[in-house]
Amino acid sequence: MASNKDEKQSGSSSGGGFFSSIASSLSNLGSAMSKSVNGMLGYEGLEVVNPEGGNEDAGAEAQRGRWKAEDRDNYWKMMQKYIGADVTSLVTLPVIICEPMTNLQKMAELMEYAYLLDLADECDDPHMRLVYSASWFISVYYALQRTWKPFNPILGETYELVNHAGITFIAEQVSHHPPMGAAHAENEHFIYDITSKVKTKFLGNSVEVYPLGRSRLTLKKSGVVLDLVPPPTKVHNLIFGRTWIDSPGEMILTNLTTGDKVLLYFQPCGWFGAGRYEVDGYVYNSEEEPKILMTGKWNESLSYQPCDLEGEPLPGSTMKEVWRAADAPKNDKFQYTHFAHKINSFDTAPKKLLASDSRLRPDRYALEKGDLSKASSEKSRLEERQRADRRTREAKGDEFKPKWFNLSNEVCPTPWGDLEVYEYNGKYHEHRAAIDSSDHGEEADVKTTEFNPWQYEDSVASA
Repeated sequence: MASNKDEKQSGSSSGGGFFSSIASSLSNLGSAMSKSVNGMLGYEGLEVVNPEGGNEDAGAEAQRGRWKAEDRDNYWKMMQKYIGADVTSLVTLPVIICEPMTNLQKMAELMEYAYLLDLADECDDPHMRLVYSASWFISVYYALQRTWKPFNPILGETYELVNHAGITFIAEQVSHHPPMGAAHAENEHFIYDITSKVKTKFLGNSVEVYPLGRSRLTLKKSGVVLDLVPPPTKVHNLIFGRTWIDSPGEMILTNLTTGDKVLLYFQPCGWFGAGRYEVDGYVYNSEEEPKILMTGKWNESLSYQPCDLEGEPLPGSTMKEVWRAADAPKNDKFQYTHFAHKINSFDTAPKKLLASDSRLRPDRYALEKGDLSKASSEKSRLEERQRADRRTREAKGDEFKPKWFNLSNEVCPTPWGDLEVYEYNGKYHEHRAAIDSSDHGEEADVKTTEFNPWQYEDSVASA
């Protein structure tokens, strides 16, 4: 596989092959980064990058963004001491940069194009299965165009999703330090499990995000198990300039059953947006021979075409589109898709919604309604209540145990560190089956349910 990639890159001077543009994009990225404004406004370590322009307009770009000048300057002074650090659990962020959604809900956005997994499961061609499955994993990157930060879930918080593609989805915040979430999704065609954890490196006006999580996808008809290693992500212009996100690097989807794999390159953004959003690569068989090429933009569409052993399109074959992003609402404040709105809606909530569900968070709801003051005060109240819950737990000598997931004995290696894996314990399906089979009569308005992920009721008094 490596030799095939090298051949494609070495052939860039003749203009052939999908990887020919990667080297030039990397060069553009380096130039854009090195010539960005540094030390602007007297602040050392400040880097501002305009993805739509060159280095000459970085100064003007620094004055843009969602921060007010005074808030921006104060926040920068506070954050300087964290440069080079993993800020995953160190910093409490203001609601001004948040969207009315939690990380657990964000995990559910991957379910939007679940029909791709139905196609993968029904497909007899092992390589086309990988085309459909890889396209499904890439489809969620469309949501990365939203640069608002989701709320960090409270320990024990959950999110449930039903009424979409026959899927049952449950996510739970299983750890607070370090922040970790686990999710399980299933329909008649697939089973999806993830333990989600990130590692970060704060660089001043940007942050690098490394995905330490483990994602496993099982297709029920064939029984194959797929494992995903996504690329890292970089969030640019956190404080100065308009925030934007890039994910340069490799995405590897491996069929653990057969050894086949997909290797896709997310090209970095260069000057004037060159290469931005572009993704190219191949489906390889277990002998590391290319079988199908894939190309497209992760914010628009993906296509595929059978190829020869050199990675060139087979004569007589045509490029076919496999996925296209759905139309999104115009002028949406948070750049939400229609599906993102469904995730926040109670229309996708099951009967007898868990009181720990993200939809019920008062800070999230206040932000959704545009009340930043209330959202900020409610966020602070929930965070203090969480600290009170922790103090009670420590005083009692207890350990937190998730309801729907168990900590396994498995430690999964990732390119950025080892990960303790949480496994779905099956209890949520039993819980839902019991509710669905019983007659509850007329249900109360779920919107009036008080958000309650807490382990101890008596920790309220000490909050």
